[in-house]
Amino acid sequence: MLRREFLSMRSRLTDDDVDETALALAERALELPELARARTVAAYVSVGSEPGTPALLDALRARGVRVLLPALLPDNDLDWGEYAGPDTLARVQHGGKMALFEPSGAHLGPDAVTAADVVLLPGLAVDARGMRLGRGGGSYDRVLARLERAGAHPQLVVLLYDTEVVAHVPAEAHDKPVHAVVTPSGVRRFPSA
Repeated sequence: MLRREFLSMRSRLTDDDVDETALALAERALELPELARARTVAAYVSVGSEPGTPALLDALRARGVRVLLPALLPDNDLDWGEYAGPDTLARVQHGGKMALFEPSGAHLGPDAVTAADVVLLPGLAVDARGMRLGRGGGSYDRVLARLERAGAHPQLVVLLYDTEVVAHVPAEAHDKPVHAVVTPSGVRRFPSA
């Protein structure tokens, strides 16, 4: 129900709204000290009305940051490949799900994410505790569990629209708070993460 509400709000955004906020998001995110120090960032390619990531991906790459992007596996887990520019992305249709843009080069395996200094997570909302509401597929729950098992402690950052920072989202025992949320109007940090 809550996921549907956020998706419905996003569906009302125009392409211009998405493009405009993508530039503001990139600008805000690039100000993060975590991203300034990062050598490897695991990110994702936004699709549809998701808060836009292309400008951010290109800016990170221009800084010399190694950017890893996910490739969805049949079991909803994520493999990773290196981003080498927009022309190295392939549009992949996953059954009845939305089409995703994935790295077309060599895949590095699901554990490649454990080398990331920062993981940019997609989401639909984040609350005052730093708890993230995802789309419900569980892909990033697996990523977070993999990071924990490997003893990796990257900074976890969610990119959202301003209206998606809310008082409370439902959380389960395995859910972990993020360190920060970036919106077009600024950054909010969560010390409990």
